Amino acid sequence: MTENLMLEELFTLRGRLALVTGASSGIGLHAAGLLARAGAKVVLAARRLHAVQTAAAEIAKQYGDANAAHGIHIDLNRLETIPLALDEIERVFGRPADILINNAGIIHFARFLDHDDEAVARIFATNLNGSFAVAREAARRMVKTGGGSIINVGSTAGLRTPGSLAAYGVSKTGLVQLTKIMALELASKKIRVNALCPGNFVTEMHQVFTEHKVDETIVKRIPQRRLGSPDDLDGPILLLASDAGRYMTGTVITVDGGQTLSWL
Repeated sequence: MTENLMLEELFTLRGRLALVTGASSGIGLHAAGLLARAGAKVVLAARRLHAVQTAAAEIAKQYGDANAAHGIHIDLNRLETIPLALDEIERVFGRPADILINNAGIIHFARFLDHDDEAVARIFATNLNGSFAVAREAARRMVKTGGGSIINVGSTAGLRTPGSLAAYGVSKTGLVQLTKIMALELASKKIRVNALCPGNFVTEMHQVFTEHKVDETIVKRIPQRRLGSPDDLDGPILLLASDAGRYMTGTVITVDGGQTLSWL
């Protein structure tokens, strides 16, 4: 009983306030629910305000606490929305978030020669420039309150050499490198920064692969022979967000069923 209690306390997020970007669907929405179950108050942020407000209301209803979750608007293509969103968090909760799941991202499936300028600019603006700005703004506020944990959601596409994902892969490679630089510079400020790199997961984003009829090919390249489910990320997210990972910073955790190991 004592050992179980100790483990529970190690992974608990009670008393924490978490911000999750890209929380209107997929991994972001799942992560928000997970953090709430672990005891954190959660701010769901996305371009689709109604979607995150609805999700936040459902979380609040589930836990019988109107303050358990809050939905806010943020658009990583409009950098001016970022400090405004974080200001709103402080107005609502009286303090900044001490956990950031930097998850918002978009994908573009095309051969390198077929990437148009608009698509490339949109990918970089959201996945790299926007994520950079969110992390920087959140970290500045964490410095003032004594630290926190930032989890940048990358992708295995940023660790290997994927076909037809040039802009997306480059943006996620940049995010992984940003994670390491942030970890180095912010460790003395008691801010831990780690990257979570999922492989192919069953989410809205994965629909692009289904539309191009490459699902079967992808699964064949995964040693576990299946796509990931969002709940496969529960352990890694809780590890990096909680005190269980207190000595981890600059780490890149891959969750992909072994896909990056495959020679296929």
